[in-house]
Amino acid sequence: MIQFKHYNIKHYDFSMIFLVILLSGIGAYLVRMVQTEEENFFTKQIFGIILGICIVIIVSLIDYHFICQFYVILYIINLGLLVAVRLVGDTINNSKRWLDLIVFQFQPSELSKIFIIIVLAKLFTMFKDKMNKFYVLLFTGILTAIPTFFILIQTNLSTSIVIMFIFVIMIFAAGLSYKIILPVLILGVPAVFGLFWCIEQNYDIFFLTNYQQNRIVSFLNPELDTSSDIMYQQENSVQVIGSGNLIGKLLTEGKESLQSDTIPVSESDFIFSVVGEALGFIGGCVIIVLLSIIIFKCISIARHAPDYTGMLIAVGVASMFMFQVFVNIGVATAILPNTGIPLPFVSSGLSSMISSMAAIGLVMNVSLQRKNKRG
Repeated sequence: MIQFKHYNIKHYDFSMIFLVILLSGIGAYLVRMVQTEEENFFTKQIFGIILGICIVIIVSLIDYHFICQFYVILYIINLGLLVAVRLVGDTINNSKRWLDLIVFQFQPSELSKIFIIIVLAKLFTMFKDKMNKFYVLLFTGILTAIPTFFILIQTNLSTSIVIMFIFVIMIFAAGLSYKIILPVLILGVPAVFGLFWCIEQNYDIFFLTNYQQNRIVSFLNPELDTSSDIMYQQENSVQVIGSGNLIGKLLTEGKESLQSDTIPVSESDFIFSVVGEALGFIGGCVIIVLLSIIIFKCISIARHAPDYTGMLIAVGVASMFMFQVFVNIGVATAILPNTGIPLPFVSSGLSSMISSMAAIGLVMNVSLQRKNKRG
């Protein structure tokens, strides 16, 4: 049986739900502006918001300790879904990432992020006093690498990087010794620069496709880019963001003047270009502040979590949102290489919305049980 505890309703974080609904509402409105008559992104987005809020409420009332008991089953389900994508998944834009559920297409890699957070939180709790043992690092690293590999070959480099980032932040929060962290940084930082050098020299990198390598090369050397499609999205994104000026075209010129709908996937990966053009610099800052408040609240909940597991769950969710916000806006403003990643709660996408809402539900349950509460 699912365990619903008796919680004090005064401790329920309604402000978190308000922030999520506000961001989702703004996102849905922006998606509606850029969709064509043949597209139905707005309808799917509204459905995703309603379904997502229901998921937030349900998950927030289920004891996270009860959910973590099934970490092995969740891990197996995660692998099963990723293998199913490999075998019978739908291919869109040369990427095989989706399962056709008749009613809608679902992207299991989005849900993988939540499964990984739960599994790692449970494992790091089990190995709490042995975090600096080599076999613990190896074991948890391999368990994280397996689903990451299946996601990478979809091809979905961006989500793979998100999961690796979650792993790094969670293992750091779990108490990994600086004696291990410092040597890894000393070796890792030069390795990253070496990777970029190899890409610039046109060496084949086994885990990157030619198209992904060309994106990186074009970003590092835009003046050498002779292909019109690689930098097209980012160059146009920067232009339309700048055209929004201080308060955006929506207030000054009307939605008929918007050009961001000409940018490919402006409803999803490049939604911030729509934000910048329609709402201007002020609107962009508002979106960033709202997302930052959600991340800060997750970190605050982690600090006051009742136990180690709850702390790790909240840290994992915060790191997931933090990385996605940074990369999505960084790509849209051309400060990072082009890679597809949704902006939480704002971008169009049912899978992304469901996973983000489930993450919020987990964090809210940790908040309901956090220590130092009165009343």
